[in-house]
Amino acid sequence: MVPVGIRPPAPGAKWRSLALLAAAEVLALTLWFSATAVVPSLTRDVGIDRLQASLYTSAVQTGFVLGTLASAVLGLADRLDARRFFAASAGIAAVANAAILLVDPASWAVPALRLVTGACMAGIYPVGMKLAATWADRDLGFLVGLLVGALTLGSASPHLFNALGGVDWRFTIAATSLAALAAALLVNLVAVGPRAAAPRRFEAKAIRAAWTDPALRLANLGYLGHMWELYAMWAWIVVFLEASFARTLPPGDATMWARLGTFAAIAAGAAGSLAGGLFADRWGRTTLTIGALAVSGSCCLAAGFLFGAPPWMLMVLCVVWGASVVADSAQFSASIAELSDPGRVGTMLTVQTCAGFLLTLASIHLVPWLAAGIGWSQAFAVLAIGPVVGIWAMARLRARPEAVRLAGGRR
Repeated sequence: MVPVGIRPPAPGAKWRSLALLAAAEVLALTLWFSATAVVPSLTRDVGIDRLQASLYTSAVQTGFVLGTLASAVLGLADRLDARRFFAASAGIAAVANAAILLVDPASWAVPALRLVTGACMAGIYPVGMKLAATWADRDLGFLVGLLVGALTLGSASPHLFNALGGVDWRFTIAATSLAALAAALLVNLVAVGPRAAAPRRFEAKAIRAAWTDPALRLANLGYLGHMWELYAMWAWIVVFLEASFARTLPPGDATMWARLGTFAAIAAGAAGSLAGGLFADRWGRTTLTIGALAVSGSCCLAAGFLFGAPPWMLMVLCVVWGASVVADSAQFSASIAELSDPGRVGTMLTVQTCAGFLLTLASIHLVPWLAAGIGWSQAFAVLAIGPVVGIWAMARLRARPEAVRLAGGRR
């Protein structure tokens, strides 16, 4: 049944809209790590310290938490036109990111601008997943995987821009700002699918259900375990690789290959996300998430043993890590969408991402502190705690009766 106000989709509208939505996500989400990607250059050229380097990423995470919290409390993801919400958020974020070019990179103005960028992401990432879910027809895992793959590719792109742009960090900031402006225009061409629910009035119990409902709570705990690992790995892998490669390569080569290696590792998550979605839709959400967490958690532990090893060995491990660390991401969101009241999917996804990104603030700051204290050979091992918790939560969810609602009964 098509909701009031939504026209029946034209033939081919589904995949045309999803292609446009994925492209808009890729372009908009280049902003997430636009400043993080240039941290090595700014550390060398401007002299930013370790705290400032951490804030380049954690300020975005903090802004995203604040933005998703406001969105959840006001029910914006379920009350506003998703395309307009996305477009406005991408446009404002692009302006905030471009403003970095006008201030001192070592000043506190940069974390403030990154905070604004992160807050705007609340109108892009979860809203994009909600738009994708309106087109789901027994392929929700793949559709959300498509969007998470787009997020992953967008997050990897600044590292490629940085490698191609040479030492001038301004190139990366300018290119990602223009990309986000293009996304703000492109999303207006996306059509809403036939499974869109009618707007709902906000109710506080909609937020409480994320933690009081046992099945939703376990799905969210699995997501928290996943997030403990993911963004700390993404934020610091370029620094880790450069420090490792510097032991065997000339400084200039170490920097270039670290940037390209980081792009390859993060971009591998796009393929992992799509493959994970196809697998989960066919063989089960909990099956896929438990397996992916086991592989990525093993990589957390193995990375330190290869620190200083021949670069090709470490790059192979990081590509496997990059693919597996994202392969399960979309399936936590798909699980929430399947376990939630259809009229609250946007809010439930926003609550989930808010909690997950709040947790990343701890792991993002913990890793460089450990690296300074005990070295990179052991710093990433602490991230394995997340996969252990995630595996436990998803195994518990698999045993619950509500799990039959996942992937059409494929647990």
